[in-house]
Amino acid sequence: MAFEAADNGQKVILAFGDSLTWGTDPRGGGRHAFADRWPSVLEAALGGRARVIAEGLGGRTTCFDDFAAAADRNGARVLPTLLGSHAPLDLVIIMLGANDLKPHICGTAFGTAAGMGRLVEIVETYPYGHGYAAPQVLVVSPPHFCETMADDGRPAAGRSIAESKALAGHYREVAEHHGCAFFDAAAVAVASPIDGVHLDAANTRAIGEGLAPIVDALLR
Repeated sequence: MAFEAADNGQKVILAFGDSLTWGTDPRGGGRHAFADRWPSVLEAALGGRARVIAEGLGGRTTCFDDFAAAADRNGARVLPTLLGSHAPLDLVIIMLGANDLKPHICGTAFGTAAGMGRLVEIVETYPYGHGYAAPQVLVVSPPHFCETMADDGRPAAGRSIAESKALAGHYREVAEHHGCAFFDAAAVAVASPIDGVHLDAANTRAIGEGLAPIVDALLR
């Protein structure tokens, strides 16, 4: 699909994700500096060609309910509103799944991939109106979980390292099925052993840097 240019000539990208997109710092749970968050790094790397809208929420899932917080964490329920409020969009980057892998929410890479497939469908079928085409989609598999300094060594919330490593293969199949782009963030970033899930500033930046050539090619 052809990209629609923003009024100022820039492309518009929606970065839809969870705490890894919000920029959670594993050292105490605060937020990384704006310049260290991967959407900011990606925008800077594109050299003014695109505006990247960061839509990250801690605990967000692909399509599963989690009522443990005040905000709605179900990505499939929130995404249509964001597509409408930020239209027209040229590209939607989706990096979700780390919270689906909490055992009390979904716990499996297979189920998580089904949720990712639903999100891609939402982007493809949303009624944009005004003659706007549906944006392209880039599916991103998050970095693998890792062992922690906890007594049992398990990542936060009892998540499975093995299931996190299986996620990329399932996501690649989703992307191939829908004819959209795919990127495995585990190729450029590793989780912090503090909680086994979140990223330090350097690894958060690495995702934006790793995405830059892929997004640049899509924009062209």
